[in-house]
Amino acid sequence: MRLWSLHPRYLDPSGLVALWREALLAQAVLSGLTRGYQHHPQLTRFREQRNPRSAIAKYLHAVADEAERRGYAFDRSRIAAKPSRGNIDVSDGQLRLELEHLKTKLLRRNPSWHERVARLRKPSPHPSFIIVRGGVAEWERATR
Repeated sequence: MRLWSLHPRYLDPSGLVALWREALLAQAVLSGLTRGYQHHPQLTRFREQRNPRSAIAKYLHAVADEAERRGYAFDRSRIAAKPSRGNIDVSDGQLRLELEHLKTKLLRRNPSWHERVARLRKPSPHPSFIIVRGGVAEWERATR
């Protein structure tokens, strides 16, 4: 499971669809509807919010917004809560790590899309997040 901190516009089509599916799975976990992935580190920052279900709803809506911008139709009726109004902090170090991780994935999976993000140095965050200074998040496993 990868709930990207990066703006969904950087994801290739298969990455965007995968993000939608994984965020829906995260919603199910946060709602107590599945026993799998209960302790997945990617869920930490959503669990830390006052209303985790609203936080993941906001995240899902932004993914659906990007899908609509591209002409896809993600089913918003699957979003189970009203979106939160606040943002979640994400460190600039976490964004840099995720950008490099995405570039590596795209180089193998979709070289033409990789060209779109290859020179990017300061990525925008997913609309659910606000950038703060700092290193890689404690919950991140990509560095281990």
